[in-house]
Amino acid sequence: MTVSFTQSPSYLFTSESVTEGHPDKLCDQISDAILDEFLKIDPYARVAAEVCTTTGLVIILGEIRTTADYVDLASLARNTIKDAGYTDSSYGFDYQSCGVAVSVHEQSQDIATGVDTALEVRNEGDQNKETREGLGAGDQGMMVGFACTETPELMPLPISLAHQITRRMAEVRKDETLPYLRPDGKSQVTIEYVKGIPKRVHTVIMSSQHDPSISQETIEQDLIKQVAHQVIPSSLLDNKTVYRVNPSGRFVIGGPVGDAGLTGRKILVDTYGGAARHGGGAFSGKDPTKVDRSAAYAARYVAKNLVAAGVAERLELQVSYAIGMSEPISISVETFGTNHINDEKIVGLVNKHFDLRPGAIIQDLDLRRPIYKQTATYGHFGRNDIDLPWESTDKADRIRSEAFQ
Repeated sequence: MTVSFTQSPSYLFTSESVTEGHPDKLCDQISDAILDEFLKIDPYARVAAEVCTTTGLVIILGEIRTTADYVDLASLARNTIKDAGYTDSSYGFDYQSCGVAVSVHEQSQDIATGVDTALEVRNEGDQNKETREGLGAGDQGMMVGFACTETPELMPLPISLAHQITRRMAEVRKDETLPYLRPDGKSQVTIEYVKGIPKRVHTVIMSSQHDPSISQETIEQDLIKQVAHQVIPSSLLDNKTVYRVNPSGRFVIGGPVGDAGLTGRKILVDTYGGAARHGGGAFSGKDPTKVDRSAAYAARYVAKNLVAAGVAERLELQVSYAIGMSEPISISVETFGTNHINDEKIVGLVNKHFDLRPGAIIQDLDLRRPIYKQTATYGHFGRNDIDLPWESTDKADRIRSEAFQ
């Protein structure tokens, strides 16, 4: 029996999401709150803000170069922790009592030199820093963009539903529909595919931190009724769908008390839930000169416009860079046999309609703005609740007209 995604009569694929109270996501939010604050003051700030947390402690570290006189990093961390829901000392971790340590220094001059002026123009007399031509990539690496026709937002269905569940878990906690829930939580959704087409939800896993007085039976009934059934279309559910709620049996100890947290440790939650490959670079806390972030956004922008244009049902784009150079080292496209025009023509459309040099990405997507904290939870892609430039399909009509002429 074949297990090929596009040929199998029953293929299971799973993705997960986490709430804003998850310790890793708490760190992502603090990192991006720091980035946003610096970009408000200095749009050209170079920021690489990393955060780790454990019981009673948050540590901020990294490299920052800016014209800003002063930013209160500790207050940014505390406010973010408060917004995430850690407002009660009985949780074992809260925004008022936790310690915040800061160890930040300036960006390495060696790195700054290569980024300020790309290799391609470094020997020219008139060096145009921070331009489309003059900005070098902030690091080497490969970034991946993906889109498919499984959902209206052109995302894989498993990660889309997993995010909807965790967002709903946060909603029912905050509006006190389920007042006994606490900030930390996770979801996991398994979809059964038939020859590459989503057929049904096979399994839903929901884990939520909770008050100690609530019974497992109540939590299970409430999360299935108030969360899962509120966001998953009934057409995808049947009497064989399996629900697992707090399968460990108890989840009172959570957040940084239960597990240490670290920026950048939920890279598949942030992207496509494992449905696409990943270059390995995290997003949060990084300014847009870091191609780990900006080029991954651009790659999603390219992939989404191509799928919206109808050139393929499922498309993955990889772009790679060398530190200090502006031109990508490589651009490749994989359509998994779903293409409606040949892949060489698709690559030609990419080269014609998209400029993937770091300076061009920053200008075209207007990335020197404080827009990043809102992306630190519930995914950076496929968001229909916030306005993100890389989710636009403004080039799809033009690409469609050229692709099929």
